[in-house]
Amino acid sequence: MREPEGRLCAAGLVLLLVLAVAQSAFRFPRRYTPDWRSLDSRPLPTWFDEAKFGVFVHWGVFSVPAWGSEWFWWHWQGQPQPQYQRFMRENYPPDFSYADFGPQFTARFFQPDDWADLFQASGAKYVVFTTKHHEGFTNWPSSVSWNWNSKDLGPHRDLVGELGAAVRKRNMRYGLYHSLLEWFHPLYLLDKKNGFKTQNFVSAKTMPELYDLVNRYKPDVIWSDGDWECPDTYWNSTNFLSWLYNDSPVKDEVVVNDRWGENCSCHHGGYYNCQDKYSPQSLPKHKWEMCTSIDERSWGYRRDMAISDITSEFEIISELVQTVSLGGNYLLNIGPTKDGLIAPIFQERLLAVGKWLNVNGEAIYASKPWKVQSEKNTTSLWYTAKESNVYATFLHWPEGRVLSLESPISTSKTKVTMLGIQEELKWTKNPSGGLLIFLPLLSPSALPVEFAWTVKLTGVK
Repeated sequence: MREPEGRLCAAGLVLLLVLAVAQSAFRFPRRYTPDWRSLDSRPLPTWFDEAKFGVFVHWGVFSVPAWGSEWFWWHWQGQPQPQYQRFMRENYPPDFSYADFGPQFTARFFQPDDWADLFQASGAKYVVFTTKHHEGFTNWPSSVSWNWNSKDLGPHRDLVGELGAAVRKRNMRYGLYHSLLEWFHPLYLLDKKNGFKTQNFVSAKTMPELYDLVNRYKPDVIWSDGDWECPDTYWNSTNFLSWLYNDSPVKDEVVVNDRWGENCSCHHGGYYNCQDKYSPQSLPKHKWEMCTSIDERSWGYRRDMAISDITSEFEIISELVQTVSLGGNYLLNIGPTKDGLIAPIFQERLLAVGKWLNVNGEAIYASKPWKVQSEKNTTSLWYTAKESNVYATFLHWPEGRVLSLESPISTSKTKVTMLGIQEELKWTKNPSGGLLIFLPLLSPSALPVEFAWTVKLTGVK
């Protein structure tokens, strides 16, 4: 029987309407409005969660005094501390100003390809570079930082651009750290005096720099900082981010952190830093990143650094494993010298991470948190998962070579191997639940890594 013509026409109109809506959605992707409810709904680009490990670089005029920390200027003249004032009296003439450090920031031995080779060898999938710290000196030729940038003064080079080109040649992602505030900028001090009811500094300095960085270098990450003295409304953060997500040249791939105002940390943004060296003890609901430094006392290079201040290889890899198990990324910082050299101790630590990841990276890159992240009452064994595989990374070699795993449930298809070793490992059911795995009978020198070994479990629940 034929369908009545009227019903056919109605069905056809509905179909055409559905197609039109679909085509419109395809042509005009969702636009984000300048409010946190809309901005926070943006899905995080997948590359960031898959990357897991990055290198942070703090470099600037603070690398010239290279003493105390990268907050040298503030501790000397902002909120003066006696030891910084004494350091200046003993090492510099009485009329020496912070600006006088600028010409000494030479970057004479800076070889961006050598840096990028090192970062690649570390196993890093992204690099975050300091474009400007709280001192205001820009590592690129910013038009709103006249005579206080790396092109006009010191290196006479575009440090941001040179490193970015080298990093991207090696298929790593490139991120840019940028401080919103500047301690001693006259316009910022004026806005502060006005209770941040005026936005002279934001209009003349902060926003022009952010737009310039995005349009000029097309970063994969914008690592914002220096936000803590005032709310996001002062910084005009939501307007900038809506442009970034809707119309910028990196709108589909860029990720940002959560430092966009005193009310934002751990609440708003693409992923959460929360605070320096943030390390939750249980699985967060939101994507996060732990940023930490090889030199435990500073992010910038220090001439007075001691070996006791340096994080050990074991601590670094332990932090990496725990961070990834809990769904985070691990961003490890180094501070180059004023000449552009990376201290051998920093190189050694980065290469140690790369050596470990070369064996165990399968359990790290593109992994996801498993149903449990660690065994009860221990922080020396951590789980990750990828596809149908479960990985258990244990930080200490068990006595008697028997590794006890309580959480995995074996099946008839269960197989166990160790990353870096070809042969299957023997195992048996643990009478109290889980698996007992018999580790290889090898001398320490024959093991694939010195610590933090990973067993791969297939066919478990």
